[in-house]
Amino acid sequence: MCSAKSNVDLISNLRASKLISSDAVVAAMKKVDRANYVRIKSAAYEDSPQSIGYSATISAPHMHAHATENLLDYLKPGSKVLDVGSGSGYSCAVFHHLVGPTGKVVGVDHIDKLVELSEYNLKNDGLGDMLDSGAIKMVTGDGRQGYADSGPYDAIHVGAAAPSMPTALVQQLAQPGRMFVPVEKKSGNGQSIWQVDKDDNGALHYEELISVMYVPLTDRKQQIDF
Repeated sequence: MCSAKSNVDLISNLRASKLISSDAVVAAMKKVDRANYVRIKSAAYEDSPQSIGYSATISAPHMHAHATENLLDYLKPGSKVLDVGSGSGYSCAVFHHLVGPTGKVVGVDHIDKLVELSEYNLKNDGLGDMLDSGAIKMVTGDGRQGYADSGPYDAIHVGAAAPSMPTALVQQLAQPGRMFVPVEKKSGNGQSIWQVDKDDNGALHYEELISVMYVPLTDRKQQIDF
């Protein structure tokens, strides 16, 4: 386990365990204090998912690390990023520190109270100016349809498991671009992370990476506070 007593130690433990391999991801994740994005502050630095309400969670830190490492080649200064199921806003903050103020990070969640929560969290984490400038934009909407108004995107991160490959999101990838998305297995037994790459000519390559367990990417009406 990589759990720790502070954010810096948590990220250092992820690096020591080789769950983070790049200095850039270490630096970005150290800038985002997880305590600003969770309900239970005493559990902020545990390497486990935490409830944020409305049947949603903030993923375990090792999964944030895995996703960010996977997308890193597409998280350059000036890049555009879409975060589907943005929840607490944590991933948006990490991505922002990689793409910088000249880039753009769009977070989409269909629960308006979670969008409000994410904006509060981002401001509390010192990123209010980036919300004001539009470098970070949080949107209430059906993430399964993406957010074409700001696309295409160099990187797309999906933080909940889709029932099948989300075609609308694939279409919003830039050329080149990459998507990190958990998808329900056709067998109905669990989920897998898929890496979807679109090349300069628009050709697509799909690679199944690892088995995971995410909350489902679902209809708004199916999510209730618990």
